[in-house]
Amino acid sequence: MQPLILGPFAVAPDGALQPRDAAQAPALSFRWRGRRCEAALAADGVHLATIAGRIPSTAEPGANRVTAFDAVATLPRTLPPGWRMRLLPDHRIRLEAAADAQPAPTATSMIAAMVRFALALDPYLDRLESASAGPSGRLNNCPG
Repeated sequence: MQPLILGPFAVAPDGALQPRDAAQAPALSFRWRGRRCEAALAADGVHLATIAGRIPSTAEPGANRVTAFDAVATLPRTLPPGWRMRLLPDHRIRLEAAADAQPAPTATSMIAAMVRFALALDPYLDRLESASAGPSGRLNNCPG
């Protein structure tokens, strides 16, 4: 029986995921509330990330940079355990999380981790959007 192909993975009949190319870290992309998210399978579990927002430019009319910076400053201490926030040099706000993986991760367990990440992300996206640090046209690029 041929394995089912799911993006960069081959899915065995028992649901176990195997990378199709051992030279690359396999990952799936998905969108949540207009943001590109990524779920990468690593030896220690599933690594999840998204660009949650960005600090607005001084050239953007009506943007409140002070409120946006305040929201970003308080965000890390409110994140769930194991989550991390990084402010990138171009002022994009990256949120990262990790989910433990079973010894032989399955398509179902990876998709479940993606759904849990997206649902847990919602209050932080709301907070950033209400503080003028929500999405922009550049936001939908790669989360890295």
